[in-house]
Amino acid sequence: MIVDDVQFVSILEGKRVKLTLKTESYVGVIQRITHKALILSNVVCCSNGGKHPGSTMFCGHDVRKVEFIHEPVADSGGEDHFTVKECQLYRETATWDDDDKEEHIKFVVINEFHEKFGPAVLEIQKQHVIGVGAEGVEAFKQGRMCWLQIATENKVYLFDMLLLGAQAFKNGLSMILEDNRILKVIHDCRAIAGYLISQFGIKLTNIFDTQVADVVCFHSETGGFLPNRVGTLEQVVRLRLKVPSSQLLFLQMKSQLTKEERKVWYKRPCPVPLLKVLALSVVHLRPLRQVLLHTFMSDYMALVDSYLSSSYYEPDELEQINMESVLELPRELRQLKQMHQERKKLAAGHYPVTEQGLLSRFNPQSPSLTSPAAEEQTQTQTQEGSFPSAIVESLSSGQVGLHQPERSVTPTPQIQFSSLSRSFRSFRY
Repeated sequence: MIVDDVQFVSILEGKRVKLTLKTESYVGVIQRITHKALILSNVVCCSNGGKHPGSTMFCGHDVRKVEFIHEPVADSGGEDHFTVKECQLYRETATWDDDDKEEHIKFVVINEFHEKFGPAVLEIQKQHVIGVGAEGVEAFKQGRMCWLQIATENKVYLFDMLLLGAQAFKNGLSMILEDNRILKVIHDCRAIAGYLISQFGIKLTNIFDTQVADVVCFHSETGGFLPNRVGTLEQVVRLRLKVPSSQLLFLQMKSQLTKEERKVWYKRPCPVPLLKVLALSVVHLRPLRQVLLHTFMSDYMALVDSYLSSSYYEPDELEQINMESVLELPRELRQLKQMHQERKKLAAGHYPVTEQGLLSRFNPQSPSLTSPAAEEQTQTQTQEGSFPSAIVESLSSGQVGLHQPERSVTPTPQIQFSSLSRSFRSFRY
């Protein structure tokens, strides 16, 4: 059988080898072969057992001997898909509302240029809204980006930045990140933006930051209060999308990784469970933006509805209208002040107020309610750190002269996760 160069290289990829150099020997898994170098992952020094995270390049002229020492290691670089139910870190703590309904998420790992990279960039450039995330070690100027995740409407692209390097931005990613026509949804864009501008000169544009949006919504919901701290992605997804905490353990654990534990993102080939976590870290962003936008517009839409239902333009009153009276601030809009005052009073009774006048948002105190059912509801919501729905509903009800009818919101999938074979901390070197 005749095998061409491309087929030969593909056969070698994923095999475990021992490289003997002039002064040292190393063991690792073949990640890529070029005409001048050999790139290995999971490299271990034979003399002292030292481990090299990520990928290591060995120049061809330094290699004296190559020995195959192990069976092939499965490559996780192709397109794959999984049900969100497959990714719960601890199944014993999970509860399912409907096991029959599973949302399928497709993801594809982009770790080379000649086949996958170009089609992925072209597909992303067609999008109007994308979710963007990144994983690495530390942040800003001293950090190293290991993965860049981009979520479209029906697929998540995982760009392996350790293997692609700066060339990935020159080949199309910079055009996406700097394109004013594509809205990038990010939770706390500071780290990603700082890293891109300091190391690659890339300036993010057209950003919808869900962390900022959440604070703005909280400011409106509480009549002008600000929280004492911002929310993590796990907290905001839980509160805004009503996803149970048991289904977001992967986000909570990921946010608590230490600097040393974050080196897990150097691991190559990346274990499939971690690839799923990377994908799940961005699938919530697009639906989260929709819910936050709906919250932004809720007061406005309620006031517009009050305009429509007003009796000001009844036939028997039309004769009293003149230019001067039309330009006066209507009584419907004056209710904004009363509405914000009531919200502020309710918020102050629900959250502890710090010395700086900020609300301790994620440490709420239970307001006094009379009925046992109301107490049970408030206790549940207090544990989640959210503003009780009964209070939120009263803020835009007829009690303050506003009526906000039910409006349709694009349904967001209730992400369900089942057991991962291992937690983050089991992926050691």
